[in-house]
Amino acid sequence: MSMKTRDPNQTVVSHFFLEGLMCTAEHPSLFFLLFLLIYSITLTGNLLILITVGSDPHLCSPMYHFLGHPSFLDACLSTVTVPKVMAGLLTKDGKVISFEGCATQLYCFHFLASTECFLYTVMTYDRYLAICQPLRYPVAMNRQMCAGLAGITWAIGAVHSAIHTALTFHLLYCGSHHIAYFFCDIPPMLQLACADTTINELVMLANIGIVAASCLILIIISYVFIVMAMLRLRTAQGHQRAFSTCTSHLTVVLLYYMPPVFIYVQPRSAGAGAGAPAVFYTMVTPMLNPFIYTLQNKEVKRTLQRLLGRGCQESPTRSPPPDPCHDS
Repeated sequence: MSMKTRDPNQTVVSHFFLEGLMCTAEHPSLFFLLFLLIYSITLTGNLLILITVGSDPHLCSPMYHFLGHPSFLDACLSTVTVPKVMAGLLTKDGKVISFEGCATQLYCFHFLASTECFLYTVMTYDRYLAICQPLRYPVAMNRQMCAGLAGITWAIGAVHSAIHTALTFHLLYCGSHHIAYFFCDIPPMLQLACADTTINELVMLANIGIVAASCLILIIISYVFIVMAMLRLRTAQGHQRAFSTCTSHLTVVLLYYMPPVFIYVQPRSAGAGAGAPAVFYTMVTPMLNPFIYTLQNKEVKRTLQRLLGRGCQESPTRSPPPDPCHDS
């Protein structure tokens, strides 16, 4: 493994070796096909969601505007990790990643993941306004507000990731170059550092743990008000519509937030054993999200059926909802 020298007494790592996931070394071909299938389904499903939302003018309400963002983020998040895992299953050289490549992977991963975290909070606020304050909703969540909130989540995600990447790769790595993980992430990188990582761990706990927990608390509080408002709805149709739009979002939120808790709250426990929850929210959740949104949302399902040529004979039973995105 190549090294680069910082001074005569220290040899600095220039490449890392990703050890990958537990148990995959025994049947690399089988797991390669499995991950290829997961990756293909993820890209296809999220691409279909993007095309579906973009092709139907009736799906231009804020809820569907925001729906396109996590679909794009999920496809990119999977692309950051899965192809490298697959390459490592094919050849030993596929597990090697340069110092710069590792920094890039860590930045992209946390940029996409944190942006999606903030976006789910914004989507919850959108659902809160739509159900709890329906008269104010078209004005409060107009096109400019949609674009502004989405842009803020992307900007915060970029800054959030830049902070962690700078802190992580400012450390000296002069010992082992074997990362006991399947991609470059903060906890396994800190275990390899030849320096005190206390500040990094505190920042990670504050910037990931507390921020993510705050977002989750805001989501829970919003859903308390949403449930109370749903109970006040008088019609069964109103109950069903509110339930279908909120269930899919709440399911995705729970699937997305739970696994990282086991990883980033206890950074020193990261390693091969932490790969299972990481696989869930880096591979499995992005694959499941399109199915969750499609199965729980009649409008998306109907448009997707028409798009695939199976719903051409099917006509909507009711008029589409008003389009707040075109309100000024």
